[in-house]
Amino acid sequence: MVTENLKTVHERIFEACSKSSRNPDEVTLIAVSKTKPVEMLQEAYDAGIRCFGENKVQEIMDKYEVLPKDIRWHMIGHLQRNKVKYIVDKVDLIHSVDSLKLAQEINKEALKKQVIVSILIEVNVAKEDSKFGTTLETCIELVQEISQLPQIKVKGLMTIAPYVTNPEDNREVFKELKKLAVDIKNKNIDNVDMKILSMGMTGDYQVAIEEGATMVRVGTGIFGERDYNKG
Repeated sequence: MVTENLKTVHERIFEACSKSSRNPDEVTLIAVSKTKPVEMLQEAYDAGIRCFGENKVQEIMDKYEVLPKDIRWHMIGHLQRNKVKYIVDKVDLIHSVDSLKLAQEINKEALKKQVIVSILIEVNVAKEDSKFGTTLETCIELVQEISQLPQIKVKGLMTIAPYVTNPEDNREVFKELKKLAVDIKNKNIDNVDMKILSMGMTGDYQVAIEEGATMVRVGTGIFGERDYNKG
């Protein structure tokens, strides 16, 4: 199932890139594997996937131990400051930094482990109360503050768009994030680049790609429905 689903997702990424005159190589597929057993991740790995996204620190730690070491782990869920120390040297990218305090904690733990940590700033574009993230209005100031931290590299922005039945309803959200990234890039802030736009999930990743996504986070579209009994 996973292999077949991946084929479909790759085809849709290619379609979206063709439609928007983009090179498919510019788009990285993150297989969102939260709650999924290692057997399913191994199947995706065998089909060529190397980037996996997890919501919980404990799941990253457990899967990191048993799966191939060339996997690039992405922390895409809300990260609590007291859990930072467990993953700073294990993840390729933290997508969900939304406060200076969290960034300072990452910087502190990264210094202890002598690593540089790549992060994205999470922006709550749609202003949903249920979502984490800084606002469009405060993001630039936050980026400027975080750019002072020596063990962190700001690589771009991330948003979790609202759940919608029609993906077109999220087009404006993706446009807003892209516009913000351009505004930040034009400020030429040291230690900051805006190469990564992590936006779009199973229901709307094609629209996100058309609006400039460089990473799409697809879970259900690859692994099937999430098992909510597992957290």
